[in-house]
Amino acid sequence: MIPMSATVEFARMNGLGNKILVVDMRGRSDKVTPAAAVALNADPQTEFDQIMAIHDPKAEGTDAFIDILNSDGSKAQACGNGTRCVVQALAAETGRKVFTFQTVAGILNAVEHEDGTISVDMGRPVFDWDRIPLAEEFHDTSRIELQIGPIDKPVLHSPSAMSMGNPHAIFWVDRDVMSYDLARFGPLLENHPMFPERANITLAQVTSPTSVTTRTWERGAGLTLACGSAACSAAVSAARTGRTGRKVTINVASAKPPATLSIEWRERDDHVIMTGPAEWEWSGRVDPSTGLWSREGTREAEAQ
Repeated sequence: MIPMSATVEFARMNGLGNKILVVDMRGRSDKVTPAAAVALNADPQTEFDQIMAIHDPKAEGTDAFIDILNSDGSKAQACGNGTRCVVQALAAETGRKVFTFQTVAGILNAVEHEDGTISVDMGRPVFDWDRIPLAEEFHDTSRIELQIGPIDKPVLHSPSAMSMGNPHAIFWVDRDVMSYDLARFGPLLENHPMFPERANITLAQVTSPTSVTTRTWERGAGLTLACGSAACSAAVSAARTGRTGRKVTINVASAKPPATLSIEWRERDDHVIMTGPAEWEWSGRVDPSTGLWSREGTREAEAQ
């Protein structure tokens, strides 16, 4: 049995199938450890893409500080789908609709709408090569020199690179994104020397002037059902390269079932606004040091 004093509340949630654990660390000075994250991800019942750990606010005018961990225990700077889950959880707890969060990537403002969808202001995209960051200087990061496959007939090439709080490479493809072996290419590209802090790798197919279909290999998490910051990066990169306008629907092909996000790269201030759903699945308690957990209503840990 886990001592109650060692545990905190957590919720298993998802954003378009993106598996999220929202952990309530308010009132505590410790953090969810990388070892706990790895242990939680090793259990099929708590396997996740990101942990969103809610801490007491550090900056005046904010509601909480959000610490984000990937499933390999590494830190993530941003997670749009996870942020929507945090908003839904706090809105249900407090009855409030508008929130301001601090992350290592900056300040995020979010609002829950009457229809249950949630909009998150993801801030301004970053295009400077040294801030993404890339290992080589590129004057124009909307198309960088990088390919995989035979030199005369590459499978993927010339991605758009940018940061949405975390590094992204968007590879433009002209056929079904699910037809590519992203499970094979993803690790190679995530860890390519071009990306000193690794990168999220997204395949994107433009299907109309207002729609893009995506599939993502997520840095530190692998193949994911959905990735909010990748959807934002695909939308911004599509507009930046003249493939679409600044308002697009992102069709997330790998989501179960396939689902959409609405992304606007707002012209008046260049902020990226992402709107989509979040879903609560179940709740429990977890030891943030070890990852030992129990489901709500049970007395003993169900995982090691």
